[in-house]
Amino acid sequence: MSSAPHRHPVLSALRTPAVWRRAALIGLPVGLLQVAVNQGDHWLRQELTAGVLLKSVVSPLLSFGIAFASATATHAAQLRRQPSSP
Repeated sequence: MSSAPHRHPVLSALRTPAVWRRAALIGLPVGLLQVAVNQGDHWLRQELTAGVLLKSVVSPLLSFGIAFASATATHAAQLRRQPSSP
């Protein structure tokens, strides 16, 4: 982390690779599991429509977005709790 005071902890969190990594490690597998559960039967039967493809793309992105928001908020809260350096 940088030694500068955390005037904007959310912006600082957005620039932190660990936040992105955490969101990817949590959100993408959950999203892919959702795709397998919710659209897997369509994929196995090769009944692919625009709706199935759209849902198959949106599910991991939505899960990633939720995990990213959570990781960002957690990181920003940790930065706010740290005493700012002079």
